Amino acid sequence: MNVYSEMPIRVLAIAPYESMAASLVHSSESFRNIRLEVHTGDLEEGVDIVRHLDLNNYDVIISRGGTADLIRSIVDLPVVEIAVSVYDVLRTIKLSENYTNRFAIIGFPAVTKNAHTLCDLMRLDAPIETVYDAEGAAAALEKLKGKEIKTVICDKVTHVLARARGFNALLITSGENSLQQALKEAEDQGSSFRRMRNENLFFRNILKQDSRQCIVYNEAKEVVFSFPDHPNDEIVSYTRRRIASIRENNENLIYHQLGNTLYAIKGSAFQVQEQRYFLFRMNPGTMPQHSKQPGIRSFDEAECENLISNSFFSISGSLAPMKQQLASIITSERTTMIVGEEGTGREQIARYLYLHSHFRSHPFVVIDGLQLGERGFSYLLEHQASPLSESGITIFFQHMEDVPAQYQHALISLIEETGLARRLWLIFSCKEQQEKPLDDFARQISMHLGPLTLHLPTLRSRQDEIPALSSIYLDNLNEELGKQLSGFEPGAMDLLVRYDWPDNYSQFKHVLQELTILSSGHYISTHDVADLLARERRMHRRSQNPSEGFTFAGQTMEEITRIIAQQAVNANGGNQSLTAKQLGISRTTLWRMLNQGEDTK
Repeated sequence: MNVYSEMPIRVLAIAPYESMAASLVHSSESFRNIRLEVHTGDLEEGVDIVRHLDLNNYDVIISRGGTADLIRSIVDLPVVEIAVSVYDVLRTIKLSENYTNRFAIIGFPAVTKNAHTLCDLMRLDAPIETVYDAEGAAAALEKLKGKEIKTVICDKVTHVLARARGFNALLITSGENSLQQALKEAEDQGSSFRRMRNENLFFRNILKQDSRQCIVYNEAKEVVFSFPDHPNDEIVSYTRRRIASIRENNENLIYHQLGNTLYAIKGSAFQVQEQRYFLFRMNPGTMPQHSKQPGIRSFDEAECENLISNSFFSISGSLAPMKQQLASIITSERTTMIVGEEGTGREQIARYLYLHSHFRSHPFVVIDGLQLGERGFSYLLEHQASPLSESGITIFFQHMEDVPAQYQHALISLIEETGLARRLWLIFSCKEQQEKPLDDFARQISMHLGPLTLHLPTLRSRQDEIPALSSIYLDNLNEELGKQLSGFEPGAMDLLVRYDWPDNYSQFKHVLQELTILSSGHYISTHDVADLLARERRMHRRSQNPSEGFTFAGQTMEEITRIIAQQAVNANGGNQSLTAKQLGISRTTLWRMLNQGEDTK
């Protein structure tokens, strides 16, 4: 029975960014005759996605701008372009109004055509550059140097390049109407183009199996398929050597360690149309060094890159004012002390230093004084497998100001006596409190180790930058959450600027995230900001006085002791030495009270 005329239109969508992918899925729900498959990739990345798919499974492709043009040149399927409407460009221009500096518009013809019209109507003096590829976008950005233009309104490819060059980049997203029109056109064109195809899906079936990575070789030992597209060279070399040991109808399990990763590799052979193939499915498992020791965590370069690239500091560009000082520290690679209040991103700054140093090919080890406990410190200071016994790695110490003085002195003495700083890069995090002197541990580090000191700015010291930081991060949240917010009501922005931000960027980030999720209109309202900041104030007061509303019912004696000790420390602004003196106990005893039960968890 011929059922092909009754099948839904099979639409392949290549979205340049994640939020468009989510919006396409949402818009397609109103088209009963469409079966949509969405992938995310811009320009050549999008083309590579298409090249690796079996196009017999689709009737039509939709994409946007330059990606649509490139795909159209390599396929026989109809390609429908998602339009960039005048309203889409206007919405992004409105979002840029929080900036006081001039802006430029860079994009493919679909973007700049509407931009010229809007700038003429609105009498805006904004440079507009039309580009056709990533190289053209890079050249357009170079032309902006020295023109006092810090903000760029652009499409996806320029968005990535502009951020990398330090510009404030605002992405032009396609609105609901543009997506609906593209889907309707895809439905019309796809229905006239659909035909029977061979269902050769063995690559896709491989991908759907229970493995995170896979490589397929032919009998000539050539890679004919891999996921991800560019597997590690060492893994390719290793699995290629194992082809000779693979037997049909048997699955061979082998293990191979690469750096800190242990791969469980399953090899098997199969046949398709008299052609023999060899499949290797790999399940990588992270093997952090010292993973069995509480308070000691190890990360590799890729893990740190992922953590910092998705952080507020990378997205908002708030690292820019410190770039020169960071570069000087990286060049010296001397012992470093990062000083800052809660939420100023001390660990993220340490990761940035590590990633831009020649130590990045070795582990980044985080040592957390609050989690180590007595046995952990004994391991750290005395065991032969301690990270302090290694060479060429970066060690980031945090919360060390909260441990007993005896361990602080022992650590500093060990560093001095063994010349530890000559074979490791030591980075210390020191917590600063508003209008209070630095802790004694920070003074001891300065006195004995002579570190380079980096003071991180508080958010309240950059109040004039809050509108710009808000717009940049809101632009990212629009993309991440599939929103189309155009900015803040004037009163809302005034509240954000005047707020004290006691927990700095960490607090600022989660407040903006919550406001974006809560907002249902085109602008974040003054009412929503006022309500949320009032709640933040209450929570901050409660964190400073955790006994509010607390009951000891159901708590163990250890838990009650720890809570009371923590309240006393909080009442003294985190000063453990003063708290111990007031309680009539040693600082070591206080530390034990604060960490009761931690070693057994």
